[in-house]
Amino acid sequence: MSSDENHPPTREPSHKRGGTSSNPLVLHGRHFGRTVFALCNYPALLTSGILRLEELQDSSVEDYPADVRREHRVFMELVDSYPGLLERLTNGEEEDIILVGELLGKGASGAQGDDTKTLKSAVLEWLVPRGQVVTPPLSRNIKSDRGFNHEVTGALLCPAGLDWSNAETKQSLKSGEIAVCGDQWPMFLYAGNIYDPEDPWKGLLRSEILIFGFKHVFTSPSSVDKEPKATRSGNAYLHGMKSVTKGSLAYIATQVRFSLSSSSVFSRTDTVTDSDNFYHSILDLLEDPDENEEVTELMMWWTRRVFPNSSSSQRGISKNSALSKIREKRAILQERATAGAT
Repeated sequence: MSSDENHPPTREPSHKRGGTSSNPLVLHGRHFGRTVFALCNYPALLTSGILRLEELQDSSVEDYPADVRREHRVFMELVDSYPGLLERLTNGEEEDIILVGELLGKGASGAQGDDTKTLKSAVLEWLVPRGQVVTPPLSRNIKSDRGFNHEVTGALLCPAGLDWSNAETKQSLKSGEIAVCGDQWPMFLYAGNIYDPEDPWKGLLRSEILIFGFKHVFTSPSSVDKEPKATRSGNAYLHGMKSVTKGSLAYIATQVRFSLSSSSVFSRTDTVTDSDNFYHSILDLLEDPDENEEVTELMMWWTRRVFPNSSSSQRGISKNSALSKIREKRAILQERATAGAT
C-alpha cells in the first residue's frame, strides 16, 4: 500500500552526516513532494532560494522570469512549512544546505517511488466498472502490455482531440509514429472520458480514476470504495491535510498517467512518457491567474469529494444572509469601478 502508515519508517544505517529515513526532514519531504512540488532538485532549490533572498533585498521577485518566480514561491512555501528551517539555512554552511536538500529530496523521491509501486497494481481495479473484467487481462507486475498496447489503457491515454476508435490513429499511437508530448493531455483526465473541444474545461480533472488515485495515496487505499473520509492512519490525516492542493492534484494525475503507461521506470528525463512536462503543464494551468475562476471552483469540488467535513469544503454562502449581501454589494461596486475605467 502506498500510504506512509503502510510503510512505517525503517531505521537505515546512519549516514555519516546523520540522515535516516525517519529523519523529520525526510518525512516532511514525503508530504511536501506529494502536495506542493514533486519533480525538482531540492539541494538546488534551497541553494538558489537562499541566494535569491539576498538579491531580493534590492529587487522584486516580479522582475524574474515565470519559472524562477514559481521556484521562489515553492522555496518560500517550503521554508514556511517547516519551523526553523529558514534560520537553519541562512545561518548554516553550504554543506548543511545541501544536506537538508538531500534529506527533503530523499523523502519526496521515496514517496513517489512508493506510490508508483502500489498504483501499478491498484489502477487495474479502476479501469472498468466493478463486476466487469479487463479483456485481455493485464499483468499486475509487468507493464509492457499497457499503454497504447492495450485497448482499455490506450483509450484512457489517447490525447484529447484524437479518436482512439480510428484504426489508423490507434496504430500510429501504438507504433510511436504519433509522439505524445506531456502537454497533450489524455482522455482519462476528463469526467466520463469525454472531451469537448468547444469547452475544454468541461469535466477536466474530474474523472473517477483520478479520485480513486487520490484517495489511494492520501486517505488510504481502503478508502477508495468507501465514503470520503480521511482515516486516522492516512497520509492526509497524519499531516493535517484538510483540502486538496494544486500540487497534489498534479501529482496524482502524473502518477495515474504513468501507471497506465507501458513504461516500467518512472524518470523525469524519460522523453517517452514525458512525465516532467506533463506535471508542469498541469501546474501551469492550475496556477494561471487568468484561469482563477475555473480553478477555484475545481479545487472546491475536489475538497468536497475527498474532505467533505473540512471547513474549506463548506458549501456556498446562505442566501439573503448578511455576508451574502456584503458580497453582492462589493461585486456591484467592483463592476461599476471596472465600467468607469473603460
